[in-house]
Order: sequence, then C-alpha cells, then structure tokens
Amino acid sequence: MPDKTNSKYIDKFLTIIEKVGNKLPNPTTLFAGFAIAVLFLSWIVSQFDFSVIHPGTGKEIKPVNLLSVEGLHRIILNLITNFTAFAPLGTVLVSLLGIAVAEHSGLIGTVLRLLVLKSPKKLLTFVIVFAGILSNTASEIGYVLLVPLSAIIFLAAGRHPVAGLAAAFAGVSGGYSANLLLGTIDPLLAGLTQEAAHIIDMKYEVNAAANYYFMFVSTFFIAAAGTWVTEKIIVPRLGKYQGSVEAEEIKPLSSDEKRGLWYAGIAVLIFSLIILAGIVPDGGFLRDPKTNGILKSPFLSGIVAFIFLGGVIAGLAYGVGAKTIKNDNDVVKGMNKSMETLGSYIVLVFFAAQFVAFFNWTNLGMIVAVEGANFLKSSGLGPIPLLISFVIISAFINLFIGSASAKWAIMAPVFIPMFMLLGYSPELVQAAYRVGDSVTNIISPMMSYFALIIAFVSKYDPKAGIGTLIATMLPYTVTFFIIWVVLFIIWFILGLPVGPGARMFL
Repeated sequence: MPDKTNSKYIDKFLTIIEKVGNKLPNPTTLFAGFAIAVLFLSWIVSQFDFSVIHPGTGKEIKPVNLLSVEGLHRIILNLITNFTAFAPLGTVLVSLLGIAVAEHSGLIGTVLRLLVLKSPKKLLTFVIVFAGILSNTASEIGYVLLVPLSAIIFLAAGRHPVAGLAAAFAGVSGGYSANLLLGTIDPLLAGLTQEAAHIIDMKYEVNAAANYYFMFVSTFFIAAAGTWVTEKIIVPRLGKYQGSVEAEEIKPLSSDEKRGLWYAGIAVLIFSLIILAGIVPDGGFLRDPKTNGILKSPFLSGIVAFIFLGGVIAGLAYGVGAKTIKNDNDVVKGMNKSMETLGSYIVLVFFAAQFVAFFNWTNLGMIVAVEGANFLKSSGLGPIPLLISFVIISAFINLFIGSASAKWAIMAPVFIPMFMLLGYSPELVQAAYRVGDSVTNIISPMMSYFALIIAFVSKYDPKAGIGTLIATMLPYTVTFFIIWVVLFIIWFILGLPVGPGARMFL
C-alpha cells in the first residue's frame, strides 16, 4: 500500500495545479488577450530608443508600433489573410478530411480491436500501449474506443481493469508525439514552426515529416516503458480487482469486418506501390524535378496530400468491404462529422493567427530572440542542458494549457528564433517541444479528455477522482520523461536528423 503521508502531499500538490489550471481562460480568449497585449506592448517598447542588430543581415531592428495609423491600416487590411494564410489551418483541415473517412468507415476502430484481441497474453500490455500510440493518427479514437476497451479486456483476462485503462491512456496521451504514421498533429505543429522560423528566415520550410525519424524510434521505447510501468508499478499497486463490474464478452471481428480489412490492405498496398514507383527510381515522378532528390520532392513537400489520399483510399476500401459505406453520402457524412468537431479549433485559429501576425509585425520576436540568444550564450550552458531545460519548460506549461497547438503557437515565435540564432534547427526544437508536451498530458487536468478518463475509471472505482487518476499516471510521466530525454540526448550526440531533410544544426 502507498504511504498515506506521501499521498496526502501529492493530493495537495495536484489540487493546487487543478485550481490554477481552472482559473486560466479559454484558449481562444487567451489568444485574443495576447493579440491585444501585443498591440499595447508594441506601443510601450517603441517609446524607447531600443534596437538590436540582426545577426544574419547586420541590419538594425527596431520595434514597430501597431497602435499607430499605419499599424491600424495594416491590421484592418490583413485581418482576413492572417487567418486564411495561417499555415496550420489548411494542413489540419485537409489531412483530417482523409482520416475522417477511415475513422467513419470503422477501419481505425477495427484495426485497434484486432491488434488487442489477437495479441498473446504475455504481450497484451505492450500491444495496448503500442496501439494507444498508433491511435494518435486519428485524433480522439484512442480516448473514446481503446481506453475503455482495454479496461474491458484486462477484466476479461482476470486482471485489474484500471491497469489496462492506465496502459492505454499512457500510450494514447503520454505517447502523443510518438508514432509510426503521420497524423494531424504533424502538419499542424510543422506549420506553426515554419511561421516562427520566418521571423529569422522567410524562406525556411518545415515539412510535416520533420520529426518522423525520431518519433518512429520513440514509439518502441515509449511502448516498452509503458509496459514496464504497468507491470512493475501499476499492477502491484492496484492489486486484485474487488469491484462489482463483471467481465464483458469481447466480440471477435465479424466476416464483414474481416473482408473490409482485406480490401483496405490491398488498397493500401497498391497505393504504397504507386508512391514507391514515384520516389525509388531515378527520375521518379514524385522526385524533385530540378535536383532529382527526395528531400524537397513533391512527396515530402506535399505529405499532407498523401495523408488525405491514404485515409480516403483505405477508408473507402474498408467501407465497401465491411458494408459500412454504401454510397457517396456516407463518405461525405464522415467528412462533415470531422469538420463539426473542428468548430472550436477554427475559432481558436482565427485569434491565434492574429496573435502570431501581430507578434511578427512588431519585431518583438526578433528582439526577444536576439537578446535571449545573447543571454543563453553568456550563461555558459551547453546545448544539452539548454535543450533539456526547454523540454522541462514545455512539460510544465502543458499542465496548464492542454492543447499542443495552442502552447506551440505561443512558444514557437519566441523559442524557435532564439534557438535558430544559437545554431539549432527549428525541427530539432520542435522535437524537444513534443517530448515535453507529451509526457505530462496524462497528469494534466487541462487535457481535454481528462474528465472522460476519470469517468471511465469511476466505473470500476466509484470513489476515484482527479487525484486518483493523476496518482496512477504519475509513474508513467516520470518514466516517459527519463526515457525520452535520454533518447533525445543520445540522438543529439550522434547528430542524427530528426526527420527527412531535418538537419540538426543550421
């Protein structure tokens, strides 16, 4: 049994976090406030004779006052284009349309079920964590399907259902930035990173696969770490389940679902072969026409289009085989449903886009970056302590702002230019951010699905509350942080690229 004194202190700490987090305004309101604050800040700073020298061009950079006639005109004339040209908006909408077809047809849910049902008992925990990580490709499917399903499977296997639930939640949320596939979060963060990089270099491009190599490898380490924590810490701590919930029958895949998977598998194979035919041979139709290379090829630069097409093709094939898609209306309904869930995101993006644009126009990003870079240089901290500090900052802020994109929209315009001036690539900094953003998801009351997970836990433990869930998930956070930071340090020391065309240094 855990020490009651330690539990008391943990509960007090978690209560403080919960209260502070609950006092934060809605992220949309937060960005609207930030945008207004930038306007007044630009006026204040412009009143002083303050400037910095651009390290690349040698030009003098002064703050720009947006509370002027010229600034007002700029705001009015660019209010719409700030929103419509905001890089993450289009990439998220397009990629989600494709994934929505795969999700609405039932393909993603069936694949997750198959992974868990067909896994050997000895590998059950590993498969659940692993499936949780993979489920991140399709937004909320892991939270609403895999987490409760894993509890049911553990109970059916004679194990504590909360342990299965915790393992799935750790994979879905704690391993949010690891995956074998690209999902909607990849182009979203890449777009924000590119916008921030333009403060230093207007021609800098960040592709959606910028962190793919690092995240691919991370998947196996996080899955193994999640398995170890579940078996060595969570299962012994929970003990034998004494609750009243009885084990449910887990239905195997129907003949229609099996046929759908075959159809989807064949369709994905054909689609993959077409892509390989375009990038493997010299002169392939998906290679860069000018250099014949792959790094800046239409394939990598247009990866969002392939996410969209892959989702549509696989979803359609499964839907036809499983008879879940009978006509074009079913496909459109799936797409419509995904867009309905993005209403609040689109509203948030409008204000986030204004904040980012205002911040860039004022030159405050460049000024903070130059001064911050000078401070970091004089601090004597080496690259590894700097990057670890950044991971810790990201993890801490994640306790209070649950949205990965909302945090990055705030942090990227400051930290990306700062680290670029120190010689580190935006892709490397983004990878460090994603580590910090992931590890504290499972203990953050601000995470959008946190209340839902508590509801799942309370089914098996009626006395469970926010402290129960955080106390259960805290070992995952600590272990994931250690494992991921160590992996990141080794990756950095070896000088490996974090993704295709994503060099480590500028």
